[in-house]
Amino acid sequence: MSEFDLIKRFFSRPTPSATLGVGDDAALLHIADGMELAVSTDMLVSGTHFFPDADPFLLGHKTLAVNLSDLAAMGAVPRWATLALSLPATEEAWLQRFSAGFFAVAAEYGVELVGGDTTRGPLNLSVTIMGEVPKGRALRRSGARAGDDIWVSGKLGDAALGLAHLQGRIKLPEQARNTCLASLHQPRPRVALGLALRGIASSVIDISDGLLADLGHILECSEAAAEVRYDRLPVSSLFASAGDEMQELAQSCVLSGGDDYELCFTAPVAQRDEIEALSSTLRLPLTRIGKIVSGQGCKVRTADGNVMPIKDTGYDHFA
Repeated sequence: MSEFDLIKRFFSRPTPSATLGVGDDAALLHIADGMELAVSTDMLVSGTHFFPDADPFLLGHKTLAVNLSDLAAMGAVPRWATLALSLPATEEAWLQRFSAGFFAVAAEYGVELVGGDTTRGPLNLSVTIMGEVPKGRALRRSGARAGDDIWVSGKLGDAALGLAHLQGRIKLPEQARNTCLASLHQPRPRVALGLALRGIASSVIDISDGLLADLGHILECSEAAAEVRYDRLPVSSLFASAGDEMQELAQSCVLSGGDDYELCFTAPVAQRDEIEALSSTLRLPLTRIGKIVSGQGCKVRTADGNVMPIKDTGYDHFA
């Protein structure tokens, strides 16, 4: 199968909102009046971001979903994507399942694939995602101010615990294993939440490398510090009932495990009622976990106020 046959068969779909989609040297896109274009790129590398024998359908889902999470953090409406694939071989069954997973997510969030590239090489997947946001209303990392509440969506740590199971660091019972692996392989980008946080949140980031690492980016961009209450973090009952032998792993998964793809955001205290109402409307837990303070860095405190020692703040590709 040639490169162009591969693209035509597995990755060509109608693109009604694009002036020109797949099949030329570049796509042509029309941005609506009064809108700005939000653009983000993420790469998934075999052996680094996923196991080489990963289910291709789930991998297709995750490849697009993690990019959509970046748009969610900007409060942007997803519109278009490009996909670059490096493939060791053209296995039709693998391509069929991968593209099915990718386009299932694309259909759910209204994304059109408008271009990309394919080449032979080690398995690498790279998506550039594009979305629209009204001028001047994009959510950013730089707006947190002392006194703001810190919030997170959903639960933390399940995906990292699923990875720990796959790595043989822990053995999970079946129900917990299924829950954690679903969080790892099929993250749910919080696009609706991002759109709803326009005009409410003072800063937003998606949690991909771990809560402390990504909250740290907000603190750096906002020139502020934070205090987080460990006992307030939203975690599954599996963490809450963890024995002493599992506490260190639980802490690592929740604070620095990564792959959550939830949103961490800050907002003035006056917005609490609106955020709690938003949680009910979206049927999505939104949990207040701490506050922004003056200074530098982030302190994690226990229920009695003691500062917890932190060994690892999150994932860094080059650390």
